Amino acid sequence: MTKVDLNADMGESFGPWPMGNDAALLKIVTSANVACGWHAGDADTMAATMTLARDSGVNIGAHPGFADLQGFGRRRIKLAPKELENLVIYQLGAAQATASALGTKLRHLKLHGALANMCAEDEDMAHAAYAAALKVDPDLTIMAIAATAQERAVRRLDCQWVGEIFADRAYEDSGLLVDRSKEGAVIHDPTEASERVLKMVEDQAIYAQSGLKIPTKVDTICLHGDGKTAVQIAQTLKDNLTRAGVEIRPF
Repeated sequence: MTKVDLNADMGESFGPWPMGNDAALLKIVTSANVACGWHAGDADTMAATMTLARDSGVNIGAHPGFADLQGFGRRRIKLAPKELENLVIYQLGAAQATASALGTKLRHLKLHGALANMCAEDEDMAHAAYAAALKVDPDLTIMAIAATAQERAVRRLDCQWVGEIFADRAYEDSGLLVDRSKEGAVIHDPTEASERVLKMVEDQAIYAQSGLKIPTKVDTICLHGDGKTAVQIAQTLKDNLTRAGVEIRPF
């Protein structure tokens, strides 16, 4: 039986400003990528989100991004390698401490936004980010965007990793995500998203906008928690996969 994990980015509210419906998503997904306070979130939101995830039996991961609250971590920032390493270590440390205080632990790490996109293009940058995280915790599983420089970096590191595809994002022929500024980059229709993901899981491949098939390892499926139809996409996708005989479980 084919098995996949469903993950969602969450914990991205800030003070009194809500972002996404984490409580609803945590009834559907099996892994939660929790913002660490630099691109979104704060100490209280991180603790509240991890508590919900713990009580829901959902795997908890750190979701570090650029120091860009105003841009939600989606603006590119050029950093020196040591700055990048310290960015990851700092945010991972905050997430680890919060999880430990709540009597739970981090299972994985997934990069956010522009940081993730840049690392999907640049193997050395991805290698530096992941190596920094593994210095802190060698047992972490790295969630790497499949068929990109992120995957090449984790293979080079020979660490625990899972290949990630996106339910609500379109792909270029290169295997990279279509830039959000382009038409059709983000998929909002739950039926469309669930049908394309089922095909990708069954075929173990990504399909670009052009129709190009890119064979890859599909271990986990991302559902962006801040999307306006995030919960509907998550539930429709889970139902569709389950009907097709795919087992939904944490990696």
